[in-house]
Amino acid sequence: MPTGQSMLSSLKSNKSIALDKSKRFKKTLGGYGKNRKPEYDFPKAKPELLEQIRLKAKKDYKRKQLLYSAFFLILFSVVIYTVYF
Repeated sequence: MPTGQSMLSSLKSNKSIALDKSKRFKKTLGGYGKNRKPEYDFPKAKPELLEQIRLKAKKDYKRKQLLYSAFFLILFSVVIYTVYF
């Protein structure tokens, strides 16, 4: 049974050679510590800016819905036309 022993010794040596993957990301911003808080510096948004963003998002959504509706209306009319003629 030398193959069994050689497999075990091979696994053991590979395990000892392998890189320690738990230490790779310890120096990143969040870290692994439970007490560490990520450091973010978000600017304070003014109500006027938030209102502008909200109105722009609504306008973009309405425009997108109009384009989708027009596309499907045209597609539906083409399908109906090809079915009857």
